Amino acid sequence: MRIQPRQQLLEIWQALGRQSFSDKAWELGSGGDPSSVSDAEQLLCVLYPATELPSLRLDVPDETAQDVLGSLRGLGDSVEIPRRMLDAITEFMAKHGGEDAPSFAAGHYLAAFDEDDVPTPEQYRLGVVDSYSLSITLSLATLGFLKIFRRTVRRADLREMADKLEEATNLRLSAAMAALLRCFTVSVFDPDSDRGRTLCSMVNQTGAPNRVVVQQLQRRLQPLRATIRDYFTLGLTTTGDLDNDNLLFECGWSWGIVKGNPPVVTSEDVGVQPEGVAEAAPYLYFTVVALDGIADLFSDRTLTLGLLNEGQQRMAQALQLRWELTQQYWSALARFDDESWPLEDIPWRTTDQRESAYFSLLVASILVQDLVRRRATDDDLTRTVAVMEELAVRSRTTRRMGRDDGALRLHDPGVVLTLNGSEELGPLLRWAVSDFSAQLLKRSLQLGGLSRNIGAHDRLIRLAERVMDHLWQRRIGDGSGALLWDDLSAAFPDSEPRPPRLSWSMTERVVECLVVAAGVIGQTPIRSPRLIEVATDLLSEADHLLDKEMMQLSSGGFRSVQDTLHEAEVQLQRARRILRDRPGTACALALEVLAKLDGLAAARAAGGRS
Repeated sequence: MRIQPRQQLLEIWQALGRQSFSDKAWELGSGGDPSSVSDAEQLLCVLYPATELPSLRLDVPDETAQDVLGSLRGLGDSVEIPRRMLDAITEFMAKHGGEDAPSFAAGHYLAAFDEDDVPTPEQYRLGVVDSYSLSITLSLATLGFLKIFRRTVRRADLREMADKLEEATNLRLSAAMAALLRCFTVSVFDPDSDRGRTLCSMVNQTGAPNRVVVQQLQRRLQPLRATIRDYFTLGLTTTGDLDNDNLLFECGWSWGIVKGNPPVVTSEDVGVQPEGVAEAAPYLYFTVVALDGIADLFSDRTLTLGLLNEGQQRMAQALQLRWELTQQYWSALARFDDESWPLEDIPWRTTDQRESAYFSLLVASILVQDLVRRRATDDDLTRTVAVMEELAVRSRTTRRMGRDDGALRLHDPGVVLTLNGSEELGPLLRWAVSDFSAQLLKRSLQLGGLSRNIGAHDRLIRLAERVMDHLWQRRIGDGSGALLWDDLSAAFPDSEPRPPRLSWSMTERVVECLVVAAGVIGQTPIRSPRLIEVATDLLSEADHLLDKEMMQLSSGGFRSVQDTLHEAEVQLQRARRILRDRPGTACALALEVLAKLDGLAAARAAGGRS
């Protein structure tokens, strides 16, 4: 199916209106212990597109489009909708406010690793990286919404409400940034340990001796090691001896605040900072989630509106340094051997000796972000496209899935992550991630936006359309959550039937993909050097023939001929203006002019014969 972000987002908003709005009020939560993750995802389904896409804006009542009002008519008119959204965000901030600090409880998203056990109340209140990352995105969207909405507010009570909400949002943003700094970790280990040997075997694509691979890794990672050692002090206690160049290391985000990482010292009020219990080892999934949230801190919108205060800017700089270094680290591993990338050797094997195509997708996701940051070469893009296509096939996202196909586990129950360290507060916890298809769609679209190679771009867009087709089939047919996600059986009818269940996590990820797609569609079309040459030749011929026709036009010539020549001249001027950015359109204009001029020449020749 063709990806049409605006129309598809409005469809989602209509469905979300039926699900979340009751008597023009927003209903948070969907059963189980309160989850700031689930509630933030629910709010972002509306707030994120409304603040990222100007055509869907809600913060200026006079500029809200009619079809947008129609999709959210359950909330009221153009004046009532932004006020209802403020009410919903205010309710969220109050519900997850806490006495001493904002609450980032993951709630019912957490489950005991042993199904017979039940997490303790203290465990349900644990924050995870998803909590902090989503809170950063939600807080920035709220601050931007408030900054623009305030310009239209005249009522004193609304201004007071906006001021209180801004204060609560800034507190939540600062607390989330501080927590995310403390979730970052560097794990150091011996090359001869199980983790060291697993890492070396994963990147060793040539069968070189282990000693040689270790030396190559140490040389490749030496600049990153020096940066961590010299500049990473805020919220981090390095595990192991990073000064020992003979050791290997991994960096990234653990599942929560790492045990032993100190509180962040900042001028900002971040509330009471809890002690961490998470294992001091990076998780690929949580690393990708953190990288996505951190990117919003230095987006064009954040910088243009000046959403961060001085203390937040300092923490943002520290997070950005970790963001860049983590991308460089995993990108170096993914492309370790120029002849045969480890990333191409699917599935990826983590240092705890787990293998999954999902881990390959996560490493590819980090590589995509690194390619976006440093502007990739055509070779990088072409090889990454092939990886994405292979992952789509292996996961049966673009292929039919049989009844007993093992690939179904990638989607349900997904990849189950063990939250090591959580057993200090009760039973060992797990976290299941089942967003393979949405993750694949997002990274394919990001690569498509980055690619300036017509062939690679076309392959990525075709892949994205096929993945979108798969995801669109997975919408719930009727009942609770109708036309939202997720109904896996609808996309895989030959597999074992699974009851549909409303997932704000999957719904929010699809919304996020559509916002990315809107950005890709809004870009200037890729310039084809061949088309530029053809258009230049066509324009040259058209200019010459136009001059020739004008020379033959007498002062008393037909008015219709004069108008045709003037119109042709205007078209050629426009074609030359857009030649570099839209050579195909320039070709079309030049051909249209040539057809008009040929018609004039043919008419004149016929008149001469008569």
